[in-house]
Amino acid sequence: MAEENKEEFAFIKEKIIKKPVNKKRLLKQGISTIAFAVIFGLVACFVFTVMRPIMENWLHPKEDPTISIPEDDWGTEAVMPDTEEAGHTQEGQGTEVQETEEPPSVVKELELSDYQILHNKIYAIGKEANRSVVTVTGVKSDMDWYNNAYESNGQASGIIIGDNGSELLILTEHKVVQQAETLSVTFIDEVTIAAGLKKYDGNTGIAVLAVDLAELDESTKSRISYAHLGNSRAVSQGNIAIAIGSPLGTNYSIGTGNITSVGNVIQTADMTYTVFTTDIVGSSNSSGVLLNLEGEIVGLVMQEYSVNGDDNTLTAISVSDLKKQIEMLSNGRDIPYLGLKVVTVTNKIAEEYDIPRGVYIKEVVLDSPALAAGLQGGDVIVSMDGEEISSIKEYETKVLSMNPGQTVDITVKRQGMDEYLEVTCAVAAGILQ
Repeated sequence: MAEENKEEFAFIKEKIIKKPVNKKRLLKQGISTIAFAVIFGLVACFVFTVMRPIMENWLHPKEDPTISIPEDDWGTEAVMPDTEEAGHTQEGQGTEVQETEEPPSVVKELELSDYQILHNKIYAIGKEANRSVVTVTGVKSDMDWYNNAYESNGQASGIIIGDNGSELLILTEHKVVQQAETLSVTFIDEVTIAAGLKKYDGNTGIAVLAVDLAELDESTKSRISYAHLGNSRAVSQGNIAIAIGSPLGTNYSIGTGNITSVGNVIQTADMTYTVFTTDIVGSSNSSGVLLNLEGEIVGLVMQEYSVNGDDNTLTAISVSDLKKQIEMLSNGRDIPYLGLKVVTVTNKIAEEYDIPRGVYIKEVVLDSPALAAGLQGGDVIVSMDGEEISSIKEYETKVLSMNPGQTVDITVKRQGMDEYLEVTCAVAAGILQ
């Protein structure tokens, strides 16, 4: 019996031997696990990278960074009704005008202190606008007569015109930043920050700089302000003008005076601009802007466009004529360039000189895309890409709607032996450096 029990539980005495470790198998499993982990990580990283901006825009939608500046309408002078006619009634209406006694008017003689008060109010507008003024400094290296290297600084005023969400945009003159190796901007609180050239217009000489908004501390942000571009087409002769920037070469100075003329026009390649002259004292190195009594910019000071080279008073370009270019530069777009100086052929001119209606080419700029395409002085532009062109305004609008490198078919009437012949030239827009 005992022996039977021993045989029944004999398996208890058996030794359990551990299965030997298969190192090759473990190595393969480890490598495959690592490979799957790497693949999973890469896929997760890719999905995260793709989905992050989508989720951020969904959860925290961002504003469109594109700068948009609406165009201005031409100002009209208000016509006051004649007081005598307004007081009469038309026959047959049967309405009588009751005469009312007016209270006696009190005439107060103005004192010199009153004039000072008005003057202080005008200067207060300039002081408030100075918050949008900055000093732009461009540093470039040069060599003297003895081949010794030195650095030269160019300075001018700039105007803060807005931001695109990540960059502060500053309007200034290109001649200051031209060929500069480093650019910096000094704000009204004396804080200086590095800047970069966004774009410039080689035709008018204006440029837009960009400053990283993240570089500005809250103290500087609270002290600066953005300038407002006003409607300079409502400006008329005799309007009060306030000059800020550096009217006499000293930044943050203020000059006051009057608009002395608004009828001067200058023609550059492809564009025509209205020039304002003032009686505000200036100099050849003046820079800045002109303001109206609302504190809005109505002109950009550019002494190179002064009439007959008069640098003793400030000369400015109508800001309404430059708004489209400022918008394009602020959005990082180059200004297209064809190279034509044109004038509108009115009905009177067409009849008097027997010229077709359209836009008359006065001059084709040397080495310009228009010259390379075969356009000539004396041609009359009648259409561009099939669109009728009958005025300078339509021509300028078409040019500014193009992109550098884009080709436009310009159809002109060219004078032949007995009549005008129709010729079409393909012009590829360029960039004026």
